[in-house]
Amino acid sequence: MNPTQVVSDAKDKFNQAVEHFKSSLNSLRTGRAAPSMLDGVVVDAYGATMPLIQVATVSAPEAQLLQVTPFDPSNLQAITAAIRNNPSLGMNPSDDGRVVRVPVPPLTEERRRDLAKQIGQKQEECMVSMRAIRHEAIDALDEAKKNKILGEDETKRLTSQIEELMNSFRSATEAAAKAKETEIMTV
Repeated sequence: MNPTQVVSDAKDKFNQAVEHFKSSLNSLRTGRAAPSMLDGVVVDAYGATMPLIQVATVSAPEAQLLQVTPFDPSNLQAITAAIRNNPSLGMNPSDDGRVVRVPVPPLTEERRRDLAKQIGQKQEECMVSMRAIRHEAIDALDEAKKNKILGEDETKRLTSQIEELMNSFRSATEAAAKAKETEIMTV
């Protein structure tokens, strides 16, 4: 494997890890209603479990209300049950026969702290995957050095590039986590 390819692959993987982290932060509930809050909901429809987005559209017509419009009205009860039975959401939807309305209650102080802890857990998961990516890349460089593809100086230079990438993506992760925590803790 080309040694510079190792660095670019590591950069791509770091980027993927950070993007996954940011998308997982979007599913955390803040005080405002956002359609992404229901991204993790799966519905039992047509004899299979499907993501909510495949059986309905989700919109936020008001700051404290989500509206779920099923593509097929026969799935209305299943959608309502899926949202109600999702323990991480803690929401109580109601339906009027055509759409499901999900009021988003304001966050309590205790719930805000729980969400802040979840951010920390998600950040740590991201950091673990980034450390694994770094370890894998450095091992590939060490293997190339051992096979005399790379010299000592070149290995050190590429290793320091990987460390710099790791540090820059770590700071991006920390900034995203801090911004989301500030958003959640703001009353």
